[in-house]
Amino acid sequence: MKICIYGAGAIGGFMAVMLKRGGVDVSLVARGPHLKAIQENGLKLLMGEEEIVERMPATNDPRELGEQDYVIVALKAHQAWESAENMVPLLGKDTAVVTAQNGVPWWYFYGLDASLADHRLQSVDPGNRQWNIIGPQRIIGATVYPATEIIEPGVVKHIYGNQFGLGEPDRSESERLRKLAAALDAGGLKTRFYDDIRNDIWIKLWGNLCFNPISALTGATLDVIATEPGTRGLARNMMIEAQAIAEKFGATFRVDVERRINGAAGVGAHRTSMLQDVDKGRPIELDALLTAVQEMGRLADIDTPFIDSVLALAQQMARVRGLYPTFPETAQATPAEPATAS
Repeated sequence: MKICIYGAGAIGGFMAVMLKRGGVDVSLVARGPHLKAIQENGLKLLMGEEEIVERMPATNDPRELGEQDYVIVALKAHQAWESAENMVPLLGKDTAVVTAQNGVPWWYFYGLDASLADHRLQSVDPGNRQWNIIGPQRIIGATVYPATEIIEPGVVKHIYGNQFGLGEPDRSESERLRKLAAALDAGGLKTRFYDDIRNDIWIKLWGNLCFNPISALTGATLDVIATEPGTRGLARNMMIEAQAIAEKFGATFRVDVERRINGAAGVGAHRTSMLQDVDKGRPIELDALLTAVQEMGRLADIDTPFIDSVLALAQQMARVRGLYPTFPETAQATPAEPATAS
């Protein structure tokens, strides 16, 4: 089995080492000093007291790697959009593409039995770029729960967790899904199938869409946001708006709002990924976490005053700091076209 990790950052690097340990033929697409270190010294994973080093093909040019059985996209949403054309050399007739990103995925409406079936979300896929180049029929949805970080080029530190959710957009339990889960399990990762992966996407997104931007705006850690009455109330109202949108399109929630917030509070003094990105001057992943939810609210004819307000503040903060990656206006204006088979 050949698997390419496209975006060998903290999560992608962790997955690559674990898959390699499980016997998979793994390759990496990376860039910069991180790529150079991997090419020279292999990819190092620190897990507790254990230090694992695996060597595997790594490049910034996917043409060097050829067609794969699976491509796991471990980029942020805006990076994945930018990279769609570069992925084409990796895609054979039956290649599956696994979207291992936070937020609302660009393929969300693919195959849904609704009046908006196959609707294209312009906030995460302006101009339908990924829909037309990659194709939603290739997609396996994923939710990512481990916490990892790059502590220096070529070195990934595992903090906690090994669970991944998997599911087909059409809710089937396909052979390609079973094979991917077996490969992840063989490497020591824990997979769970979901009848509808969208439900698990919402459970994770539910917290990210409020805690991330609130933390980026205030500098507060997760325990503070989830317990201080003002920010807890704001987060709760954003989550209620999001739940109404999700349920309008058929999603279900296995926990209630209060339990989800209490779970976040229990994590402790955690600095969210968006706050870390702001502190380090890196572009923030706002559109997939919040703008797409706002767009879905408009489609569902559901008012989102709390989401709208926090999104506007976070966008302005990020623009002032030069941390808000924007899509070309020409791409945003492109009308939706029918998907084409790859």
